[in-house]
Amino acid sequence: MNSYEALSPATIDRETAASCWSGKVHLLESVLSTQEEAKQLAESGAPEGTAVIAEEQTGGRGRMGRKWHSPKGKGIWMSVVLRPQLPLLLTPQLTLLAGVAVCTAIRKVSGVEAGIKWPNDLLAGGRKICGILLESSLHEGELHYCIAGIGIAVNLDADDYPEELRGVGTSLLLERGGRPVDRSVLAGVVLAELEALYTLYLERGFAPVQLRWEAMSVTLGRQIATNSPEGRRKGIAVGMDEQGFLLLQGPDGTVSSVCSGEIELI
Repeated sequence: MNSYEALSPATIDRETAASCWSGKVHLLESVLSTQEEAKQLAESGAPEGTAVIAEEQTGGRGRMGRKWHSPKGKGIWMSVVLRPQLPLLLTPQLTLLAGVAVCTAIRKVSGVEAGIKWPNDLLAGGRKICGILLESSLHEGELHYCIAGIGIAVNLDADDYPEELRGVGTSLLLERGGRPVDRSVLAGVVLAELEALYTLYLERGFAPVQLRWEAMSVTLGRQIATNSPEGRRKGIAVGMDEQGFLLLQGPDGTVSSVCSGEIELI
């Protein structure tokens, strides 16, 4: 097994020193899934900002139940408890918010010009470098809490990827020509950026998030295809509306909303 430098609580604390969140950061060696660990903490009443970061996930998952590759000591595998007072229909905005916060942190710490692919992936050089999974819990029909799952491929070598992910995924290490990134610094900056943008969102709504998302997007202006129960649609991604839905202009010039699902850049 390749050696690695363990995550440093002191470094993460330093980067989050200005935090107003009351939640603790839990650093764990190996877990099935940080999402499940964070859910258990949330169900036990853990406050907003509680974070679970693991050196390794043995059963990490992404959207639609896909397995998330999470090798030991190579990435940031993190889940954060949020307790927003929001209508359930607005929670997809939190996925976009998390994408902006993580993209900002990656650019600051690594210098890699990552970009955001709607709705929940970050790309570098056209390949996936980070995925975000937001899961919500309801209580008596109201939003109880959300768990923001963040998986960043930080110091993975090409050999760390299984065959099916080679050519699809990349890492900050690979994008920096083999120069590693301090995972503890990056984890701390991700938490700091997430809190700052989340606080701004609660104060001023989605508009500031939308502006930053649009500036970091690798989706807008591109030809895309989307699959939905209504079938496959193609067109140009021309914008994002105030709810966070992607606006797709079809070949006939009509513009429609893409509310959920995955898109393909073509």
